[in-house]
Amino acid sequence: MEYQLQWFAKDGNGGEKTEPATAKKLQEARKEGQVAKSQELNHALGLISLFVILKLFISYVGESLFGSFALFYNKIPEVVDESIGGLAVFSVTRLVNNTLLLLLKVLAPFFLVGFSVSLLTNIVQVGWKVTSKPMRPKFSKLNPLNGFKRIFSKDSMFELVKSIAKIALIIYVAYSSIKGHQTELFLVYEIPLLQVILLVGTIVIDTGLRISLIYLFIGIADWFYQKHKFKEDMKMTKQEVKDEYKNTEGNPEIKGRQRSKMREASQRRMMQSLPTADVVITNPTHYAVAIKYDADHYSAPVVVAKGEDFLAARIKEKAKEHQIEIVENKPLARMLYANVDVGEEVPPELYQAVAEVLAFVYNLRGNK
Repeated sequence: MEYQLQWFAKDGNGGEKTEPATAKKLQEARKEGQVAKSQELNHALGLISLFVILKLFISYVGESLFGSFALFYNKIPEVVDESIGGLAVFSVTRLVNNTLLLLLKVLAPFFLVGFSVSLLTNIVQVGWKVTSKPMRPKFSKLNPLNGFKRIFSKDSMFELVKSIAKIALIIYVAYSSIKGHQTELFLVYEIPLLQVILLVGTIVIDTGLRISLIYLFIGIADWFYQKHKFKEDMKMTKQEVKDEYKNTEGNPEIKGRQRSKMREASQRRMMQSLPTADVVITNPTHYAVAIKYDADHYSAPVVVAKGEDFLAARIKEKAKEHQIEIVENKPLARMLYANVDVGEEVPPELYQAVAEVLAFVYNLRGNK
């Protein structure tokens, strides 16, 4: 019986997850909506932008709200229908709609800035990739056992600690900020209503900005943590890497057999072309390179065959069978074998050395 020992290894099939995630796995995770993203950073930048806009346009917001209140209050007599002794429905509806439109004009810039900051923050963190897969229902989330595992997991404990730290920091910052204005707050009963509203607005905005800055530091730390966590979660076992390679590149054994067959076919074609060579240059035992020169078809000598060790011996045997001259030139044989492929012309820097060998061969033929 064959035992699959990898099933008993740590973390299941393939053992411990020690290998960095491949590009393919990261791409698939991105399609599923799994990315390293910090929601804390999104919230922090959104809060900062909100309070900055409020600080810049607090006077405009205050005047607009007072104007809305004045409009609503002054229009009340117009919606009273004395003939029925009550309010006219049409007039009340029109008044409420006008007031809501005015409030919408005041609040629209805040919504627009918040949406833009949130979108830009997400794009900066993970790039532009729209997918609806995270919104699809997953029945595995309905499993009570998985729910308990998520509740008592390491990530849940980290989120709990983070939430407690956030609440503690927010309470401390809010208390410190409000305490700095306690003298002014004791005088709210002695100053006009408009000044009270401006004072409260200033305190709220300053406190909000301080809390937002603290929140920003938390968001940046959380972003680094999420990057690290995502990298660790995406790690793969050695077996998973092998399986993925098999699925994408094919079985290595099959690819090896294919390469072996291709080499054999190439060698057969090479040995068939060998009888047309003019000379075989050898190392003499390690390398053998067959050269052919045909001035009618090529501008320079061409390598028609080359081999090392066992193949070099076969080339020399084939050359002897066809009475092709074998010339020993160790440096030239090594240079040709290392730099010129079968079917390629000899490079210009080797013209002189190859020409000398060919001249020597042609002289031998002439003498014979």
